[in-house]
Amino acid sequence: MSPSLKSEARWILVLRSSAVCSALLLLLILAFLCKESWPVLREKGLSAFIYPGAWSPREGEYSLLAMLMGTLSVTAGALLIATPLGLLTALCCNYYMPPRLASYLKRMLEILSGIPSVVYGFWGLTEIVPLVNRIHPPGASLLTGSIVLAIMVLPTLALMADASIVSVPTQAVKGAAALGLDTWGVFRSAVWPAARPGLMGAVLLATGRALGETMAVIMICGNIVQVPTSIFDPVRTLTANIALEMAYAMNFHRSALFVSGLLLAFCIAIIVSLASLVRPRHA
Repeated sequence: MSPSLKSEARWILVLRSSAVCSALLLLLILAFLCKESWPVLREKGLSAFIYPGAWSPREGEYSLLAMLMGTLSVTAGALLIATPLGLLTALCCNYYMPPRLASYLKRMLEILSGIPSVVYGFWGLTEIVPLVNRIHPPGASLLTGSIVLAIMVLPTLALMADASIVSVPTQAVKGAAALGLDTWGVFRSAVWPAARPGLMGAVLLATGRALGETMAVIMICGNIVQVPTSIFDPVRTLTANIALEMAYAMNFHRSALFVSGLLLAFCIAIIVSLASLVRPRHA
């Protein structure tokens, strides 16, 4: 075997080993969550966690429904704000903005995407919470969490959407322009069909980040276990519940917090499944 083939074979072995290690790591994490969750699941059953009820570990009540609804509500609110802004930002950078200015905007988005979540949470606590409180108390609420989470995921969503638009073949764009279409017509007829899987992937990635956010929502959402009936209601998310109570949880209480982790993993699995549905057919 020639040296080049030997080198290629070694690289293939390294890459396959890395892929296997990644899969095993994921399986080990899931196995650990299942193992730690099993005591309370065996004692209470799954229905105790997903049916309406209270979260009161001292009384042996472990309903996660209110926190699941809080998590999904905050995430949905953030996406309703961030998705149109992110997609329009990417569109503007590519078709409606001078290249130099668009380059500066992308650099700013890259910087914003790297800011720690605790900074966003502190900013939301000192600025957004008092602002919302003047409109409708209390300021720490579902609305505040949605606004801050939207600002957090917006840079990542916009950058991924921009990459998807840039990846559209130039021939398709030029062909549509040659037909006499204006900028919006080119985007709608040529760019959007080709970039749609990437744009949907950007939205789903932003969804995953919003679902898993912890520190910011602890600081700005109010941390009251209740099913929200208004955007001004305080809520507690699953991630916040784990972070707030894990330090002193014991026995079934600790096991129930791992059930929260399993529920979050299930939500992420749904997002991954949705991402596979929007993948291009030729991929």
